[in-house]
Amino acid sequence: MSNENCWIGVDLGGTKMLCLVFNDQFEVIGRARKKTKGSSGQEFGFKRINELIREAIESAQITPSHVKGLGIGCPGPIDFEKREVRIAPNLGWKNAPIAKSIETEFGFPVTLANDVDAGVFGEYKFGAGKGARCIVGIFPGTGIGGGCVYEGKLLRGTNWTCMEIGHIPLIPEGPLDGAGNQGSLEGMASRLAIAGHAAQACFRGQAPNLLEIAGTDIANIRSAQLAESIQKGDRAILDIVENANRYLAMGVVTVVSLLGPDVIVFGGGLIEEMHEYMLGPIEKMARKRILPSLRDVFKIEKAKLGDDCGATGAAALARQSVEESAGKSKSKKTQSNVEAVEA
Repeated sequence: MSNENCWIGVDLGGTKMLCLVFNDQFEVIGRARKKTKGSSGQEFGFKRINELIREAIESAQITPSHVKGLGIGCPGPIDFEKREVRIAPNLGWKNAPIAKSIETEFGFPVTLANDVDAGVFGEYKFGAGKGARCIVGIFPGTGIGGGCVYEGKLLRGTNWTCMEIGHIPLIPEGPLDGAGNQGSLEGMASRLAIAGHAAQACFRGQAPNLLEIAGTDIANIRSAQLAESIQKGDRAILDIVENANRYLAMGVVTVVSLLGPDVIVFGGGLIEEMHEYMLGPIEKMARKRILPSLRDVFKIEKAKLGDDCGATGAAALARQSVEESAGKSKSKKTQSNVEAVEA
């Protein structure tokens, strides 16, 4: 183990954080998990992340000197130049220099990514989109996250994350999303939107099984409870999900029309629990709405990596970043040698 390169991936969520340690063959050799406790503040969060990383390193029975790079997927937009999380509403963070915090503590280089971008990259490298030329990820949850890997590279803006598919506007006067925009895909089809309509159905007596399982409190209506209520015969809940499917299909049509991906991966807890009620109908509706020339260029897949998706993708991004930097340095050195010889 002393001569082996190791890579670390961290998936930082609003409720939990997961850290995985990989060897050079990208086999998991260590892991650690903690509750995030996001309400405790940014300084506490930085300290807790460093504790998590240290625990994972110890579980892998290595030292920080073995680690060649760490990637961390964070819930919010990223400023790549400043290497900060611009804003993470679920954590209460703003302009958070998390990469600097980890590098100061451990000394190895840190690659920062949006959490959904990291998850999509993980699926591209090792999961449902392995080998794809272009993969788009759509992850419905409290909001709806999106990401794209095109020819091996994450699609991104000049210096910040992009692919905010959840904020594509669909209905001018629709309900508000988490950013205060009306009628977006997130406002119409996120798990939170589905749970809100489901709570109303419970209150009106239209979903007796869900009422018994979870009551009318939207905080108690999770993906597993929605699936169970449908299985027990709550037609009103199935109707709500099918309505969300129509809007998600419009999202699929949008990304296929713009990017022509060969794979669209749906992931997250809602899809894990509800895929049998969602993926088939979404694909069928999308193919009806799309241009005939694009109708058969893509397939829709369920994410395969589960809870390890984000941390795996973050570690893979760290490796890609380190290897690209090394390649650029080698190329620059070679060019300098050539110029010296010519001189």
